[in-house]
Amino acid sequence: MDIRKGKPEDMKSVLALIQELAIFEKEPDAVLITEEDLIRDGFGENPLFHVFVADVDKEIVGIALFYYRYSSWKGKTIHLEDLIVKEKMRGTGLGSALYSEIMKQGKKENVRRIEWNVLNWNTPAVNFYENSGAKVIEEWRVVQMDEAGINSYLEKIN
Repeated sequence: MDIRKGKPEDMKSVLALIQELAIFEKEPDAVLITEEDLIRDGFGENPLFHVFVADVDKEIVGIALFYYRYSSWKGKTIHLEDLIVKEKMRGTGLGSALYSEIMKQGKKENVRRIEWNVLNWNTPAVNFYENSGAKVIEEWRVVQMDEAGINSYLEKIN
């Protein structure tokens, strides 16, 4: 297993893993991005995200996609958007290796917090994170506004 920074030519495989995650999370039609979006947004002058890929026998079988955020309380932080391991590779330690790579990146960049979301029904992931020392904060709720909601809100206020 080789964990390395992703390259533009890896984005087709990265997108396939993102789509696999959407199916696992019971939202198979939710992925709107394309391979071209990933290449443009991840590899320009000011990349919007970074990605580590796990390569086994020249096949990308896992990713950790992240970006930097700024906390008004903590300063520079990392948001781990997705930690995805191909179904056939789960239980091999690959997810732990990608997770460790994110923690090493946070340490290298002197961030004060690394954060991510996990679905409450994904018990194996919740247990893994808690056993690693992460806190699952039950009191906070994720709030999102999708494109239709943004448009509807703006129509209301104009």
